[in-house]
Amino acid sequence: MTDYPLLSRLDLNLLVALDALLTERSVTRAAERLHLSQPALSASLARLRNHFNDPILARRGNAYELTPLALRLSEHTTIALDAARRVFESQATWTPRESTREFSIYGSDYGFATIGAAVSRLAAREAPGVRFRFMLHNTPIVDDAANSLRSVDAMVIPHGHISDLPYEDLWRDRWVVVADEANELVANGLTMRMLGESPWVFTYRSRSAFTSASRQLQMLGLEPRVDVVVESFLALGHFIEGTDRLGLVQAALAPDVARSGGIRILEAPFDATPTANALWWHPVHDRDPEHAWMRRLFLEASHEVQATVAGGDRYIEPLAEFDAAIAP
Repeated sequence: MTDYPLLSRLDLNLLVALDALLTERSVTRAAERLHLSQPALSASLARLRNHFNDPILARRGNAYELTPLALRLSEHTTIALDAARRVFESQATWTPRESTREFSIYGSDYGFATIGAAVSRLAAREAPGVRFRFMLHNTPIVDDAANSLRSVDAMVIPHGHISDLPYEDLWRDRWVVVADEANELVANGLTMRMLGESPWVFTYRSRSAFTSASRQLQMLGLEPRVDVVVESFLALGHFIEGTDRLGLVQAALAPDVARSGGIRILEAPFDATPTANALWWHPVHDRDPEHAWMRRLFLEASHEVQATVAGGDRYIEPLAEFDAAIAP
């Protein structure tokens, strides 16, 4: 209870000013960003300095730097501002067709090209004013998902990277091998020996960023020679075309990869564990009716993506009999 009188004396606009100052590190640029006069924002900075008993911005030569306290505040301000915005944007009654909400989703280009595209099409029919912002995740975002998901609506990522957060299972996908159509080594089929002898293009390769299929190859005793690491599934074919490299991609992307030309897509000669894709979010969104609507949209779209996985079979060359005989 003792915190309430202090909080009641604060103006929520100070949080907006603080966020702009921490982002721009300049009173002039922050004022321009907020469409305020420089004296008005200087007055806000003075109030913030008085509240925190800290200069927030400290002059170093001709520029300003954030103080140690300001650097710590920058980790929380955006989250706090977004949470406050969500509080005041909440409505007693909500209908999708009248909404203008923007949903922000983390994921990979694989997720965006599959479930993201399907969701956006469904939303356009049900809620023409709703917008989606699809943002690429990275290792720090995934490693600290519990905090990363406080300031966005959800993340599309397979099981195995995130735990202890709410999720909805979406669709399952399988892995296929990508090769150049002129690659003589695999001209007559694909074997495990060929996987070990060929150079590779990997999508993601670090302690915490990896694909289940590449990790499985290592567990089978293969240590692939990796020529290129690219943090994009859609770009994989460009690094394989005209080379003797191999790559692994999800079956749902087979039509996209095949359309680039010059590429063969082959069944993997090992029992690659499918990816179990899911939508993850922070518990703070559990009771939000708009968020629940968005989650329902992802579930509907997942059926469309699952059909795409099955439909991609016509682009994938099956294993030859001798390949299947020696596959583990």
